Order: sequence, then structure tokens, then C-alpha cells
Amino acid sequence: MAAKIGYDEVEVGTELPAGSFPLTRATLVRYAGASGDFNPIHWNEKFAKEVGLPDVIAHGMFTMAEAVRVVTDWVGDPGAVVEYGVRFTKPVVVPNDDKGALVEVSAKIGAKLDDNRVRVDLTATSAGQKVLGMSRAVVRLA
Repeated sequence: MAAKIGYDEVEVGTELPAGSFPLTRATLVRYAGASGDFNPIHWNEKFAKEVGLPDVIAHGMFTMAEAVRVVTDWVGDPGAVVEYGVRFTKPVVVPNDDKGALVEVSAKIGAKLDDNRVRVDLTATSAGQKVLGMSRAVVRLA
């Protein structure tokens, strides 16, 4: 499957549709099983607090993966993402309640590159705090 968005259709500053991704303790347990990352900071409230965290936190790689969904949903082909990187700035705290946490992601075209590629700059927040820094994806468009 090729990218559905054409290089000539976007300009620097073009905004991608935003996304919101709910996370619950159950989500974290499922991700732990899929990834093999059973660190107790992701499921054991007592342990998380003993090591200085406010509560259980989401896996950083899971947060990163949820954020890039804004890009893959927009471009229509996950294979069009040729580079992706972030810095983890704040943990996503996931309380043990009916709501959990919400990661909200916005993105826009930060630069047009050669070879039909664009740099997409992402902003990911949870509870009003930026949780990913320098979050950027390079995408090859049609």
C-alpha cells in the first residue's frame, strides 16, 4: 500500500487530524503481555510510589507508538514512515479509576524535504503536560 497523500498537497504548517488515545491499567497490562515489559512501575501502584513516581505510568514505547498513529492514520500507510524519534519528557500517569489517562496528539508538517518526504512535528500531552519532546517523523508521500 502506498501513501495516499501527495507531496504537492501539503505545505509547511499543514495540520494533521489530531488524535486522543485513552489509557487504562488494563491497557497497560495488555501492552506488557504483548511487549514482554513487565516492569512493576507499569502495573504496581505500591512499587511505582516506592521508586518516587506519583502512580503507575504508561510504557514510554507504548506512548510513542500511540502518538505516531496520528501520522500513520493520516498518511494511510505505516510503511511510509521512514524515520521516527522522540524524547521522553514526562511520564503518562495512569490512575486506577474508571477514566485512566488520555494522551492527546497534534501534528503538523514542519518541513518539506527532498525525495517526496516531509517532516511531521508531533505534540503529545497528557493531563496538560507535554509527555514527548522532539517528536518527529519523516514520511515519504506519493
